[in-house]
Amino acid sequence: MRILVVDSFTDRPFGGNPAGVCLLDRQVSDHWMQSVAAEMKHSETAFVEPVEGDEAARATPAVDYRLRWFTPAVEVDLCGHATLATAHVLFERGEAGPIRFSTRSGVLTVRRGDDGDVVMDFPALPPAEAPAPDGLADALGVEPVRTARSRFDVLVEVADEASVRGLAPDPAAVAAIDARGVIVTARGDGDAPYDFVSRFFAPAVGVRTR
Repeated sequence: MRILVVDSFTDRPFGGNPAGVCLLDRQVSDHWMQSVAAEMKHSETAFVEPVEGDEAARATPAVDYRLRWFTPAVEVDLCGHATLATAHVLFERGEAGPIRFSTRSGVLTVRRGDDGDVVMDFPALPPAEAPAPDGLADALGVEPVRTARSRFDVLVEVADEASVRGLAPDPAAVAAIDARGVIVTARGDGDAPYDFVSRFFAPAVGVRTR
């Protein structure tokens, strides 16, 4: 079976957010996939296989591929950059699209845009404001301005961009927070060509701090 590494969200090698993509050509066990993801050591490795024949005909809505994502430690319900990486690989191998993936978060559809970009239709998971979990400020080493929760994660706004870039959280303390991960964000500084900066910490699911 082929395993590839794709750098998502970038136009140059060794940039962006890397993901593993494993093109399954036979049935494998969950343990095998988890072992491959642990060996790849990317935040997520995607495992994709075609859905064909009677199974494809029975699917409602219709699907083309089954897609799963594993961190080095656990399977996760949703991953954006590894889905983008998987679609890119399939398009490069000749898929015309749109591609419909059957996942633990429902059917995700990915297509080619008019400019050749990869366009993904994902479920909206808006956060709702919520009190800061116990120990959050100590775990991050910075005082939150505002906190919120989505289905998976805690979202933390801090005072400025420098606070985000300078974070050195305590991985064990972050892992003890009841969430998949913690997203820390702030508005971009001054004339920056972006609106905000953010970092994602998820040691509880085996994603290394970046």
